[in-house]
Amino acid sequence: MTRILGIDPGSQRTGIGLVDVDALGKSTYVHCQALNLLQDTDDFPARLGKLVFDLEDILSEWKPTVVAIESVFMAKSATSALKLGHARGAAIATVVRHGLPVHEYAPRQIKQSLVGTGAADKDQVQHMVRLLLSLPDKKLQADAADALAVALTHAHTSATAGRTGLAAALLRRRR
Repeated sequence: MTRILGIDPGSQRTGIGLVDVDALGKSTYVHCQALNLLQDTDDFPARLGKLVFDLEDILSEWKPTVVAIESVFMAKSATSALKLGHARGAAIATVVRHGLPVHEYAPRQIKQSLVGTGAADKDQVQHMVRLLLSLPDKKLQADAADALAVALTHAHTSATAGRTGLAAALLRRRR
């Protein structure tokens, strides 16, 4: 069993989603939440610190074996992009410090993996997350749903790589 932690990074809220994937590639919902980084402070460095501490708690409690994170997309402004990059960096550094492998996926790749088109909207992605994880009645917070989508993308990508032999080829190349 593989436990995947999906992260949808943000400087105000970071989505967290965990799924278990069995040997046959079946994904099962474990947990999701949005980490509210604005709680108790508006100081940006303090928000990054809160992200690190909250993520440490998630890692300790849920014990994922691999991490998937959304890569940077074009933000509304340079300042937004920079803050998003800081949040991604804090999250990546935290999970790497725990010895976990990290895989990055572009927003378009996530949409393609779940919906079949890289131009899918958020409602379509959330619908597929609920469908794939058998959560039809569960109301999902947007950032948490996006994090589950990242985790599912890694599950699908890993399963495809395993079936096509790419995993073995990548291992041989690393040696």
